[in-house]
Amino acid sequence: MGVKVIAENRQARHEYFILESFEAGIELVGTEVKAIRGGGVNLKDSWCAVEHGELFIKQMHISPYERGNIFNRDSLRPRRLLMHKKEIASLYGKVKQQGLTLIPISLYFKDSRVKVQIGLCKGKQLHDKRDSAAEASAKRDLDRALTTRNNL
Repeated sequence: MGVKVIAENRQARHEYFILESFEAGIELVGTEVKAIRGGGVNLKDSWCAVEHGELFIKQMHISPYERGNIFNRDSLRPRRLLMHKKEIASLYGKVKQQGLTLIPISLYFKDSRVKVQIGLCKGKQLHDKRDSAAEASAKRDLDRALTTRNNL
């Protein structure tokens, strides 16, 4: 079946340098999975934190399932991420020592399971954002020039 991307955090690529990325499972309830299948997910302001040796994703918005009555949960509740204990300890050390941040980059189905791609990120300064925007603009202009030249 493969991988089907549900949601991406495009703002994270703009705001942070992504140094490493990791895959983690996520602990969900049945109605949340159904809402995710419908595309009701927003990763925009979400972030991850290590608490008591466990990894949690916070501020990830999953819209309530329309047909789920009392079984719907709070749409912004913290959700536990599933990783090996050694991986969590290493991430915690990097976050504490180097001042990095854990940001969810994308949410996807891998076969029938929901997975989260987490990035170990370093914040960009304003001049870094300008440099990235200038590079993207130059690449767009180059691609546009190549396609018009090839079409002649």
